[in-house]
Amino acid sequence: MWIFRLFFSSMQSPSSISVRCRLFARYAEIVGQDEVTLSLQRDATVAQAVAVLRQSVPDGARLPEQPMVAVNQEHALAGQVLADGDEIALLPPLAGG
Repeated sequence: MWIFRLFFSSMQSPSSISVRCRLFARYAEIVGQDEVTLSLQRDATVAQAVAVLRQSVPDGARLPEQPMVAVNQEHALAGQVLADGDEIALLPPLAGG
């Protein structure tokens, strides 16, 4: 019976996804950590992930509303839909000469 349950449950669509969020440089300093795991609704976008992050970590409101973001090490736009297990990275502005 448990085999049927396992098989059946694996066929169901999850209502949420888990996304690993990495923070670098100033962003990591602001929130006091360099990695956060977010639980998001299925079909969440990059913009929604950033909004959840800003609300759920200490001093998250100090993070920009529209930072540069990479998903799975590729530049991503705010409307990109995320999948379970994706890694997003908030990239602070770079300076130099």
